[in-house]
Amino acid sequence: MLMNPVQAAAITWHALRSRDHPLLAQIVVTRRCNLSCAYCNEYDHHSAPVPLPLLRERVGHLARLKTLMVAPSGGEPLLHPSIDEVIREIRERRMVAMITTNGYPLTVDLIARLNRAGLQVMQVSIDNLYPDGTSAKSLALLDDKLRLLARHARFRVNVNSVLGGSAEHATDVLAVGQRARHFGFSHTIALVHDASGLARPLGDHEREVYRQAQRGSNAMLQLLNRRLFQERILSGSPDRWRCRAGARFLYVCEHGLVHWCSQRTPPAIPLAQYGRRAIRDAFETGKPCSASCTVTCVRQVSMFDGWRGPQRLPEPAAVRG
Repeated sequence: MLMNPVQAAAITWHALRSRDHPLLAQIVVTRRCNLSCAYCNEYDHHSAPVPLPLLRERVGHLARLKTLMVAPSGGEPLLHPSIDEVIREIRERRMVAMITTNGYPLTVDLIARLNRAGLQVMQVSIDNLYPDGTSAKSLALLDDKLRLLARHARFRVNVNSVLGGSAEHATDVLAVGQRARHFGFSHTIALVHDASGLARPLGDHEREVYRQAQRGSNAMLQLLNRRLFQERILSGSPDRWRCRAGARFLYVCEHGLVHWCSQRTPPAIPLAQYGRRAIRDAFETGKPCSASCTVTCVRQVSMFDGWRGPQRLPEPAAVRG
């Protein structure tokens, strides 16, 4: 969540005045991706894009739930042929429009379309300098895309690097961060997760790289992430927090079902049927996977409600993901 001060204040007010409204929803617009990153379990190479009329309906329902921010997701969301229309629908419904991309589909024309549609925040994922067996989200192949964004984008840009996918190339994230700052963009670090969405242990070298990246970061968001959870995850310390996935954060898959997040199946309720009762139930439900969770966006939107009420644990059958 890369917000300007006005948007940050709006999020805080929205969160504190009521617990019944989502702060962020990710909505899958296509499961297809042009890459095959080893640490990612959220893509395929064949799915058709979700039809625009269906996406309009889903965005409309999110607006009726008084959702604050909506992020089209994938796969690679920029592969959707009408992605600018999805962004426009979000903005016309008076919600903040954000998107995360691997950057490959970016062109001058697409950036202009996103500008006109009203996109407010873009996060570009760049993990290393050159492609390896883990990730092809590489600065050598995406530097020209960053240059296009610097010249043409009217929205805020953050470059995010996943640390832990390749110990051999861990220091690459330092160079990626330096290049992002050269273009006037912020830079953040995400911690890799395993196939079940839980933290994967990092070695001493990777932890030292993280500390160096933290010292060089120009993003307040990165400082927030460190204090919220990353430092404890890296140290192996117990991390007790109240996950509000399914309430403050909604993950809407390509089939229109609401899940706690991209790594968990429950509750798998059709978005059209998702209302205040479902939100309150998810809000009050503890997540057994939370202690080792590295899903940054869920961590961020849950921080507003750490002081609110105890949670109950769901039945075991309800947490299979």
